[in-house]
Amino acid sequence: MSHDTALPAADISSTPANRRLVRRTGWVVSALLLALLAGAGLRVYASSKQSRSLADTTARQALRSVTVGLAAPDEGRRTLALPGTLRGANEAAIYARTTGYLKRWTKDIGDTVKQGELLAVIDAPETEQELLQARALRSQVLARQGLAESSLARWQGLRARDAVSQQELDERAAAVRQAQADLAAANANIRRLEELRSFQRVVAPFDGVVVRRNAEVGMLVGAGTSGNARELFHLAQLDPLRVSVAVPQTYAADVRIGQEVSLRLIERPGAPLRGKVARTAGAVDPDSRAMNVEIELANPGGKLLAGAYVEAGFSARSGPGRLLVPSSALQFRQDGPRLAVVDGDSRIALRNVKLGRDLGRNVEVLAGLDANDRFVLNPADSLEAGENVIAVAAAPKATASGAAPARAASAAGARS
Repeated sequence: MSHDTALPAADISSTPANRRLVRRTGWVVSALLLALLAGAGLRVYASSKQSRSLADTTARQALRSVTVGLAAPDEGRRTLALPGTLRGANEAAIYARTTGYLKRWTKDIGDTVKQGELLAVIDAPETEQELLQARALRSQVLARQGLAESSLARWQGLRARDAVSQQELDERAAAVRQAQADLAAANANIRRLEELRSFQRVVAPFDGVVVRRNAEVGMLVGAGTSGNARELFHLAQLDPLRVSVAVPQTYAADVRIGQEVSLRLIERPGAPLRGKVARTAGAVDPDSRAMNVEIELANPGGKLLAGAYVEAGFSARSGPGRLLVPSSALQFRQDGPRLAVVDGDSRIALRNVKLGRDLGRNVEVLAGLDANDRFVLNPADSLEAGENVIAVAAAPKATASGAAPARAASAAGARS
């Protein structure tokens, strides 16, 4: 018979070792539960953040990106650049003054000629024959005049003896006067034909250079009013040169005779030339709203070529305190010009503005824009008021319009 007795369950769990084991197990379970809860929270947070980021990205991508700039202040003075063409101080197209065949020419393109120097010779035998005929006719008239004068002298003697009537004497006197008139007409015709014969020699009207030659030996040429009229030579006097430009009405009052003008050739951008205003039209052309101005430019040695394109730079006054914006930033609607301005909340405001002078690349703004207003460069037609946009600042050179020369087309007037 066994005498061992079992211990109660309560006693086993209440031992110190068992209590430590229970607490350790509780801690492990709690840690696992906390880890699971933390992971779930992190997962929810990451998903929420990703959703918000995706929503923000989608919203940003839906916004229109525009390039903005600031208006440039007007500097008070600027250079007005206008297109022009170099011309000789004297230029002339040389035509024949008589009809005939070109016998020979003596000057070619690039040749320098002096006034009165022979350019070509025209063979016109018809003119020679007409001159011979006219001289023969004058001889006939001289013979008639001599006979009429001798008859008048005899009849005057007879009238003194009352042998003829006064009527007969008057008829003889009228015959003498008619013969004298016929002689004057014959002499005038001879001088005309002699002048025509002199036109067989084509000469230079002034000192210059032959820039074109259309003369060929054997070609039929005619006088300037005939159907065979054709330019034989084109002469230009290359020193000095002249430049004709059309100054818009807005700047016409700033141009004066004797004013110095800077000229720039495309092939010589770093070597500006200096000319002076020689004359002005003194009136504005009603068709182009511009005044014709002629500039004189010295050309020693003929280094500059006539016919070359040139830009003439005039120093022009502008309105201080005004703002300049690029022409490409303007929108023109029925209610007038406007600018798309971006406010502090990156919202578009379509603002009507009042314009001043059109300077080509830039336009003066007289009202409706402040110096700190950011406006959209090259705005799209679909841009609407109140639209949220992403404003991107333009490069400095895109808005520094006040430092650039104002280029106005020759036929462009001021925009009112």
